Amino acid sequence: MKLAILVGTLAELAGVGLTATATWLIMRAAEHPPMQALTVAVVAIRTLALAKGALRYLERLTSHKAVLSEAVELRGKVYDDLANRTHIPSGTALTRIVTNVDQHLDTRLRATLPWITATLVGAIVAVFSGFSLPLIAGLLINLALLPWLAIRKPEDLTPLRAKLTEQTTELVHSKEELIAYGLFDEKLTEATKTVKALSRKERTRDLTPLAIAVQFGAALLMLAQHEPAWLIMAAIATFEITIPLAALTKPTPEPTDEPEPAVVTETPALQGKTAIVGPSGIGKTTLLNAIARQLEPSKGALADAHVFHTTVRTNVLLAKPDATQEELDRAAEIAELDLDWDRVVGERGEEISGGQRQRLILTRSVLANPEVLLMDEPTEGLDPEQADRVLKKVLDSCRGTALVVTHREEQLALFDHVHHRGPVRHEHVGRVG
Repeated sequence: MKLAILVGTLAELAGVGLTATATWLIMRAAEHPPMQALTVAVVAIRTLALAKGALRYLERLTSHKAVLSEAVELRGKVYDDLANRTHIPSGTALTRIVTNVDQHLDTRLRATLPWITATLVGAIVAVFSGFSLPLIAGLLINLALLPWLAIRKPEDLTPLRAKLTEQTTELVHSKEELIAYGLFDEKLTEATKTVKALSRKERTRDLTPLAIAVQFGAALLMLAQHEPAWLIMAAIATFEITIPLAALTKPTPEPTDEPEPAVVTETPALQGKTAIVGPSGIGKTTLLNAIARQLEPSKGALADAHVFHTTVRTNVLLAKPDATQEELDRAAEIAELDLDWDRVVGERGEEISGGQRQRLILTRSVLANPEVLLMDEPTEGLDPEQADRVLKKVLDSCRGTALVVTHREEQLALFDHVHHRGPVRHEHVGRVG
């Protein structure tokens, strides 16, 4: 970064020197001196013009290289910190962490580096001006006061970003359905409003007009003090560097701290077939995840709900790579999977229906046949009759313990135990029937 600052300062000084020398040359040429008297100025202008372009390119090269190097180190520290935590942050907190890292790197490149460069150039010009008071006052306002006034208040923008992501995903992946129901324009308008709201909240207070007023005010005061024209133009060129700082301020990091989840002290006994039931949002999935973290990998397996962009066969074989065709067919029959084994399901299973995707995942679970099987709403997306029938066959084929989160009371008769979560009269593990 030091090299980038040095090269950037030299590039800006070349621009200021070019403006001052060109002004001096124009005024001196008006006096019709001998050509020899202008030769040095002409050569200086051409040299400074070439140097400015070359140094500007070198400054971009060195600054981006420095920031990219810092990005590798910073992201490595973030990953190390996350890996060593006992409490893994939620997806929202992780989004904020990523946003803060990106903002930090962007600030280094677009705010910190320009501010340091402008400060150094302003100090050098102030020295050469003989410490002109109007120039110094203007520089202090543009370098310190206005950027400080432009800093926005801390605000958590993650919910807006999440909303925009959801709306964009819906517009892209459900375009045909939205058009068919005449909702596409409405959804697009809502997404546009979200974009404008996010842009408005991310935008700093742009005090550029005030910075320009300061620039011309300082120039007029220098002119009133009968400062040389070349010096006044050099001061204006310096202010051209400081003006953008009024709109390039450091954003405040978004909060990433969040309380650790409550320790789950009451867990169902891992024996037989147990259903976890309760109202939405009461913590059924949280309980399932807590139990999964307590299990040693050698004691059980968690059915992976991710579907990869490959064939049905490859997706199912993830559970047991050496499975025979007979074992595959048996698992598919239990889960009532009606897909050709060589069919490509698309990214995240987009080429098949939701019910087929769910049955594919169940087929994988049946094929794995683990000692402990944890499932969260495994028949979601199936019609009620098929959902109950498939879940019964899956549970019957399970050789060990099965723990299932479900909201369908009709399925409770399939289980040995029911664990109630939430405000119900008997919150305990009880025998069914």
